[in-house]
Amino acid sequence: MAGLAESGSNPDVDLLYDINGLAKDAPHWFDRVMEYVGEYGLLLAMVLLVLWCWWSVRRRGAEDAASSVAALVWAPLAAGVAVLVNVPIRGFVERPRPFLDHQGLDVLVSGKTDYSFVSDHATITMALGVGLFVTNRKFGLVGIGLALLEGFCRVYMGVHYPTDVVGGFALGTAVALLLSPVAMALLTPLMKAVEGSRRLGWVVRARGAGQGQESVVSGARSKRSVDAEERDLAA
Repeated sequence: MAGLAESGSNPDVDLLYDINGLAKDAPHWFDRVMEYVGEYGLLLAMVLLVLWCWWSVRRRGAEDAASSVAALVWAPLAAGVAVLVNVPIRGFVERPRPFLDHQGLDVLVSGKTDYSFVSDHATITMALGVGLFVTNRKFGLVGIGLALLEGFCRVYMGVHYPTDVVGGFALGTAVALLLSPVAMALLTPLMKAVEGSRRLGWVVRARGAGQGQESVVSGARSKRSVDAEERDLAA
């Protein structure tokens, strides 16, 4: 198989060697950074991004806050469902890790004994990114960008083929989008009930959120009514 990469007859393996070859030329400290970022850092960043989006939604307190929070709840659930769907896919394909079939790879993470297709990391991050995009485009674009970086890191680390990553992106996107209507139909009423709860309402809407504009309007109305009363008395 290594010969295939050298001859260029297998683009997947060829691209694997090209991207992983960057690790050989990079300083040792940079490889350690990429190891941490690709294994844990980007997953943590995605979780923090989801929490940031949730904090922004509840502070804004818009009329659609319940549906927005429901979409945010679906994002990690979609990632979990996608990983479960990947279990039989991996068992059916049974693709070994690239470093088991190809020599000369610079493997940055040891102990990977499971199958390679599809990448769980790519699946999780893309499902979260697409789920965020459904809620908020700006946060979603950042999330999708982080997912793409995660996919690059997995190949850079020598633990996945590029097609493993592409398959993970496709799986995460499909689960997040195709099951979204059913998930929203179930989660939106639940979030509306939570919004109306005295104890848990803060999960959907921060205290006082969305009331500033109403108070200004009511204040303007009261001032106009006072002016009208003064004109009536003067008359």
